[in-house]
This record gives sequence, C-alpha cells and structure tokens, in this order.
Amino acid sequence: MERSVDEVLTFGRSGVDIYPQQIGVGLEDVRTFGKFLGGTTANVAVAAARLGREAAIITGVGDDPFGRYVRQELRRLGVDDRHVVTNTEYPTPVTFCEIFPPDDFPLWFYRRPTAPDLQVRPDDLDLDAVRAAGVMWLSVTGLSEQPSRDAHFTVLEARERKPITVLDLDYRPMFWESPEAAREQIAKALPSLTVAVGNAEECEVAVGESDPDRAADALLDAGVELAIVKQGPRGVLAKTRTERVVSPPIMITPLNGLGAGDGFGGSLAHGLLAGWPLERVLQRANAAGAIVASRLECSTAMPTAAEIDTLLAGGDPNADRNLESLGRE
Repeated sequence: MERSVDEVLTFGRSGVDIYPQQIGVGLEDVRTFGKFLGGTTANVAVAAARLGREAAIITGVGDDPFGRYVRQELRRLGVDDRHVVTNTEYPTPVTFCEIFPPDDFPLWFYRRPTAPDLQVRPDDLDLDAVRAAGVMWLSVTGLSEQPSRDAHFTVLEARERKPITVLDLDYRPMFWESPEAAREQIAKALPSLTVAVGNAEECEVAVGESDPDRAADALLDAGVELAIVKQGPRGVLAKTRTERVVSPPIMITPLNGLGAGDGFGGSLAHGLLAGWPLERVLQRANAAGAIVASRLECSTAMPTAAEIDTLLAGGDPNADRNLESLGRE
C-alpha cells in the first residue's frame, strides 16, 4: 500500500498502562484499576490519529495477551499496527502509576530485563515507510540499548534529515546507566534531526543546559531547525534560527499529568504537518496537553480538534465525558 506524506510514524515504547481508579493513595491501597494502551510513542500516534492524521507505529510487543491487547487498541484508536513486531522472548511491558494531584505521579515500569520495543532490529524496519512519512517521531528511550539503538540510527540515516524528523527528549533515568550515557547518544542523533522537544530537565541531560533560551540555542547549534522547551506552568518556548515564540500555559484542573507531553506531541506533529504559524502550533499543542492532564488515563485521553477548540474558547472539554465508556467507543 502506498504510504501518505501526511502520515505520522512513531518509533518506540508501547505497552499496557494499569492505572488506579482511586486518587491520592499509594498502590498498596488501590482497590481497582483501569487497563489502557500506553507508552509514549504509542500515545503520540494515537494523539495524531485523534486529530485526523494517518498514524502508524514501529514498536515491539510480546507474544502474549497484553501484546494482542496493544495491537487491538492501536487499531481501535486509529493507529496502523503493520510495523509492530511480535517478540517471542520478552513479555509486553506493563506500567503502574500513583496519582497525587496536582503534580505528583510516580511511575512503576515493569520492563526487566528488557522490553520488546527495545528489541526492534534494523532488519525489522520498513525503510520505504520511514522515508515516506510526513513526520518521523523518535524518543530518547529508543537509544538506550541495542538493538533498538542501531534501528533508530538506521531510521535517521534513511530519513537523510528530511523534515519533519523529531526527537522527543523523553529521558527516563531507569532506562540508562547514567545521564552522560544518554547525552552521548543524543549528541550523535541531533545532527540528523530537524526538531527536538523536551522539558528543562530533559534538555539539561541532552545538551547540558536547563535555562530555556540557552537550551534551545544549544539544540539549534547541535543541528536541529526547531527547538521546543516545555516549561510547565510558564508555558512553552520554541526557537528557530529566525524566530522565538513563547506560548503561555492553558489553565485547566489537573488530574494526572502523565501523558500530557504525548498529547502535546501528537498535536505538535499535526500542526507542523499543517504548516501553521508556530504560535498557533504551540497554542493548540498546549491545549492538547492540558486536556490530557485533566484526565485519568493517557491514550484514550488524547483530545479531538473539537475538544481543543472548546478549551481554547473557555469551555470544558470534559463536560460530556464518561470514563466508563472509553472501552466501548
């Protein structure tokens, strides 16, 4: 099948989120849980699909019921699963969290000794699809171990700095031996990318700078064309060689901040593909992230364009939302 230049293709983590349905208590006291598709790059693909984009993911799952669930949910939520590799050695990972609003959401990853998404090999890749995608979205986690690291650099070589090639600086210390090891691999990747996006702490790991302007400048100096630094309650800074845009935060009552960055990312990919002015791209990405932060789960929390419009107009995008119905959409 011919691939679309408007497609968002992500490469990286997928799995199952097992999230508590009791808020403000530790896992030891949680009584019931919800099961959702998870993993940052899976969420970004879903977020793009919710906004009307063709979306696909390169990832790995185990040969187990949770692996079948991941594939099923990807398809249900509009993401092409043709590039998902089934691994017969390692199980599909699960992730638990605790929810202490407004800003404390501990994560517990069950991905040991490794996960199928980190076992995707260069020869598993459809490089024609990689070259054709309008957006190629990668995450720092994919650089953390072999053979995923080689597969990611194979993708970058195939892209040949084609716009829009994005690195999410989603640094997770539990996946790396040290921040220095992550910085070494990020430094190798940045010259092959056109966009880098991360928060201040992730930028410090990537380029040794946490001040937003200095971090953005360092990313530009390393070779990207657009550097985006998320600043939480201070909004988002984006810089190119000729433009500096600060987008203020959009206020909404938070419930679970996990996944907000993925909602931001899917909307970012959508807006860049649409060719919108950078200010509009960031405003709508901020709104998408805020909506996800106001919801319990991640993948099924990704907003539609109409919900983003509602929030930007001062309305409540959650007014008619029923979490119990999410599994029956």
